[in-house]
Amino acid sequence: MNILLKRKAFTVLTNAFLALVVAAVAAVCFIPAAVVPASGKSAYYNGDRNGNKVSLMFNVYEGEDVVNGILDVLSVYGVKATFFMGGCFADDREELLCRIAAEGHEIGNHGYFHLDHDKISREKNIEEIENAGKVIKALSGCTPTLFAPPSGAFNSVTLSAAESLGYSVIMWSKDTIDWRDADEEKVFKRATDGIKAGDLVLMHPKRHTLAALPRVLEYYKQKGLKQTTVSDNLFGEE
Repeated sequence: MNILLKRKAFTVLTNAFLALVVAAVAAVCFIPAAVVPASGKSAYYNGDRNGNKVSLMFNVYEGEDVVNGILDVLSVYGVKATFFMGGCFADDREELLCRIAAEGHEIGNHGYFHLDHDKISREKNIEEIENAGKVIKALSGCTPTLFAPPSGAFNSVTLSAAESLGYSVIMWSKDTIDWRDADEEKVFKRATDGIKAGDLVLMHPKRHTLAALPRVLEYYKQKGLKQTTVSDNLFGEE
């Protein structure tokens, strides 16, 4: 009887150990690895953590009137931001792009058709980025050098394609998720909670985001943080 009990106990312990091993292997397999192309370059998720700069970055495929409202608020506060423009949206909005550029804000590239860049070929990656860049250049006179992948979807192919066109790939360190949650308070909280130097804060041209924007900028000012463009945050370039 004792032998049977010992065998059962051994079996239970063995199964438990195997379960732990399987769980550990599964955990390792599902930890996302850093995406780095052959050149060694990767995407940027934040700027200088030892400085005092933060950056609001607006991914734009809609909301011309809201974008103009955002520009009005930024003008009142005397700060600059980065607008990643979708090519098919920007294509017939020359006045808006010219205003963004004329007021000293940065214009980045957000692809032409809002595709998931981790699911398309290198050639298609290049086409999407290049076509959006051409529209931005033609309408604003600015040559974009930053590319924000739609939906944050990218891989080593995207990084390689962007690099071949002279772009740095930009992600974010704080996401307001304003495209999903139409809630001014949530936008404010997500843009400010734990904010620190170097943060890249993702937003979209939503009315609740516009409503929260003055409070967000006031909060950064109170914390001694300088709201600036992504390029200035990353590379010290206005």
